[in-house]
Amino acid sequence: MHEKSIVLLNKAVADELSAVHQYMYFHFHLDDQGYDLLSGLFLRTAMQEMTHVELLAERVLFLKGEVIMKASNEVAPVHDVSEMLAMACRMEEGSIRDYNLWANECSANADSATKKIFEQLVSEEEVHFDQFDNELDKVKKFGERYLALQSIERSKNLAAGAPPAA
Repeated sequence: MHEKSIVLLNKAVADELSAVHQYMYFHFHLDDQGYDLLSGLFLRTAMQEMTHVELLAERVLFLKGEVIMKASNEVAPVHDVSEMLAMACRMEEGSIRDYNLWANECSANADSATKKIFEQLVSEEEVHFDQFDNELDKVKKFGERYLALQSIERSKNLAAGAPPAA
């Protein structure tokens, strides 16, 4: 009865898993470069994407489907901060577009509960997009100075004995 919803939910699981992997990759590299603010943003977003995977998987199981835990994309080896943020914006825009379409499909198939999940995810992905887009604007506006300030702040904190930010 809800086969189409299960397919869409599993597509979303795959996309969310890809986002978790990519954002954790960005987190590791930004942390290594001393950019605590951006590193923390990617870590928090990856954790939020993991909660999306859980929400989607729970719905698949409720509908008596099989959860397919396979990421839709390989991790892209991006190291430039602006490119990382631009890629994250594109990923979030794609999720927003897909989840809006999939909410409508679920509605057309008389599955309002799954529709509501996709609508909730649209709102949360819009917040992620806004955060990444704002950071990208700052990097474009202030350039290396913006990034240097994050690195200097980390050095000051470490010198003062404070643990690194997460």
